Parts: sequence; structure tokens; C-alpha cells
Amino acid sequence: MRIGMLTGGGDSSAINAAIRAVVRRGLAGGHQILGFKNGWAGPINGDYVEMTAEMVSGILPKGGTILGTSRTNPFKIDGAVDKMRENMKRLGIEAMVCIGGDDTLGVAHKLNHLDEPVPAVGIPQTIDNDINGTDYAIGFQTAVTVATDAIDKLHTTAESHHRIMVVEVMGRDAGHVALYAGLAGGADIILVPEHRFDIDVIIDRIKKRRQGGKTFSVVVIAEGARPEGREQVVTSEKTDAFGHVRLGGVAEHLADVLEEKTGLETRSMNLGHLQRGGMATPFDRVIATEFGIEAIELVEKGEFDRMTSIQHGQVTSIPLAEALTLRPIDERVFEMAQIFF
Repeated sequence: MRIGMLTGGGDSSAINAAIRAVVRRGLAGGHQILGFKNGWAGPINGDYVEMTAEMVSGILPKGGTILGTSRTNPFKIDGAVDKMRENMKRLGIEAMVCIGGDDTLGVAHKLNHLDEPVPAVGIPQTIDNDINGTDYAIGFQTAVTVATDAIDKLHTTAESHHRIMVVEVMGRDAGHVALYAGLAGGADIILVPEHRFDIDVIIDRIKKRRQGGKTFSVVVIAEGARPEGREQVVTSEKTDAFGHVRLGGVAEHLADVLEEKTGLETRSMNLGHLQRGGMATPFDRVIATEFGIEAIELVEKGEFDRMTSIQHGQVTSIPLAEALTLRPIDERVFEMAQIFF
């Protein structure tokens, strides 16, 4: 078979491990693998490269994606879907392996349901870990490791200067990174999109810590967290191809309010794209490899419109339609974290 592959949306640190697995397993099965460049822009423009074993040699630990990525949405560009389908037909593409988050996988799902379908399977890849039906998406565990390391480091400077430190991590609609990095890093307060926060409650917690002899506090907040009475903090109202505004700045906003209302020196830090970069953790490399192999096996069995998944430690697959709903945080873990606040 001739199988196409692409990586779309925001990147993470273990995409290349998945690319490597798709190529190595595909070649072992006697298939040709064409890698489309820069997300869905690749098949629209006919921009691809034939993948070889040599091309994926040594990329296992490398962050980012050797194929490039973009937030291109073919269903928002006039004529793009027809052009994409024509290019795939011309190239003899019999199936697609699509690596990305809910936006990328949403396009893959739609392709399976066109009048002339493009058979596709998906691999979940997002540091937000907000894709339903899988315990982990590629990149999440590495992002948590990066964020935890930063929180660990901020503890010492916060303690030395007797400051409040507010750390912003990624998480548009789900607070998985904030919750797990905050819990692992010993954050004093964790704020997530799933629960609006009350400034007065935060101030009360900080005051109680002071009264108990703690001269500093570390607050971890997801970029999509919302205070009572207002919406998410955005840096630009301009939306991307999938209708998302650019979030950011909630930590700075919160820090300003805390300093004004407590009189305590407060600083903010936005970890931003640091959470996406660098070398992937061994865990992420392994699940990316398992997902890549599973994706090719789904193609060989003709089981399309499905996404690879890990559930209770076992690699499996689920219908893409089931995956395209938001996976919120585990409330049990969130309640457990409250014990330490």
C-alpha cells in the first residue's frame, strides 16, 4: 500500500518517535510511506517526501517533527478539500496516518465521511492530554516533566525572596498539565479551566500559609483557567483556522491582583513553548512507538476512522468520533490535590 502521513497542530517532544515507528513498521510490512509536510498544507499543496529508513534513523529522541506542522484547516479554504483529494489520488495514497490533537484528528474524521472518502486513522498527540478515549496523548508526560522541573526551581527563589510566584502552563480547556505538574512540584495552589477560581479564596489560603510560618507561595495556573465573573484571558482576539483565540497572560493578571490585594511581592512566569520542546521522556517515546505500530496495523486491517489509544496500560483503538470530545481532568486527582493546599 501507499500510505500518507502528516503531523498537524501544536507540536510536542515525541512526534518523531511516532513518525519513526510508522515508517519502520510500514516498510517492514512492504508499504510505501509518503510524509506530507506542514500538516494539512502538505496534501493540499502536494508537498511530500518519500520516507526511508535512513530518514528516520536517529530521530527517536529528537523533539518537534521532521515533517513540520501547521494549523491549516482544509475545510476552511475554498477548494482545498477537492485539491487535497486530487493530490492524494494522483499520488496513489490508499490511507492516511494523521498525528495531532483534536483539530487534526477532526479533519481526519471528516475525510472518512466524504462522498469519496479518504481512509484515515489517527494518533493522539497533544501536551494538553485533552483527547477523549486515551489515558495519554503523545507529549503530555514530557510537558509535565518540563513544568515540574520549572516549579521545583521556582520554589527556591520564591522562598529566598519571600514572594508569591504564579506559574502559567498550557491547557486551553483542560488542566491536565497544571494538575499533574502542580501536584508533582508541590504547588501550593493549582488552578484549572474545569473550576472557576475565587480570588478571595486564593488570598485567604496565602494568608493562612503566612500565619503558619510559610513566607512564600507557588501558584500553578493553566492558561485557560477563569476567575469568577470573567472569561479566559487572551492575547489576541484573532482566531486560527480552527476558531481558537490565542490565550495567555492569566498568570500576569493574577499576580497583579494578588500583589495589590495582599501587599506581598508577586511575580509571574509563563512557561509557554518550553513545554513543547526538548527531548522526549522515555515514557513518551515508548507510547509514541506503540501508537505508530498500531496505526499501521489498523490500516492493514482496513479499520479506518479510528484512533490509537492507551487504556489501563493496554494499546488499543477507538472510533475517531469518540475521541473528538473534551477529556477533562480526573476529579479524584483534583480533590486529592486539595489536601496539600
